[in-house]
Amino acid sequence: MAIDSTSSTSSVLDQYQIKNQTGTTKKEELGKDAFLNLLVAQMNNQNPLEPQGNSEFVAQLAQFSQVEGVQQLNDSMSTLLSGYQSSQALQASSLVGRKVIVPTEKAVVDTSETFKASLVLPVSSSNVYVNVYDSNGATVNRINLGTQAAGNVSFMWDGKDASGNLMPPGTYKFEAQASYADGTKGLYTLLPANVDSVTLGQSGSELQLNLAGIGSVPLSQVQIIGQ
Repeated sequence: MAIDSTSSTSSVLDQYQIKNQTGTTKKEELGKDAFLNLLVAQMNNQNPLEPQGNSEFVAQLAQFSQVEGVQQLNDSMSTLLSGYQSSQALQASSLVGRKVIVPTEKAVVDTSETFKASLVLPVSSSNVYVNVYDSNGATVNRINLGTQAAGNVSFMWDGKDASGNLMPPGTYKFEAQASYADGTKGLYTLLPANVDSVTLGQSGSELQLNLAGIGSVPLSQVQIIGQ
């Protein structure tokens, strides 16, 4: 009687392997039909002196079910991620042409109107101020806010320099600072910006908003969405 030399304890999934050209082991994709055919073939050719037990048979079925379940989970997550990215892209595209508030120190200012923004003050200070610079880095004016409590502090600029002359429209830098007993501390400013366009990142990366006068900013950095 011919006895198959294949070990009855080896798994069907373990047997269904090939070696690629580099010599490393690689599993082929195994479908339901292929798995069942291999399982039947293994049972027909098992060593009659060492037949496969029920526990081994059940273990192989469980192994296949686990692999199939992981694949189905991966497919479901891919579908969910794709739907989320499409939804996020649609939401972001609706921001084009609108104004958002983001943490930055530069903004495109229409000096014919009062510029409104805010700063973040972590600790109360008796002397809070904002220096305004033009695109060349020259000091234009200083906005004195005096004593302020901790929190978001609003400020405005009328578009004029220290001599009262109206400045031309353009990109300006706003440097907020606060005075304390141990020295002067720089503060974060929250400035408005217009959304020119949206850049869709690669799979898994965050959408980028292209803001006038600022550049690309991640969607997650948007603090407020205006009109």
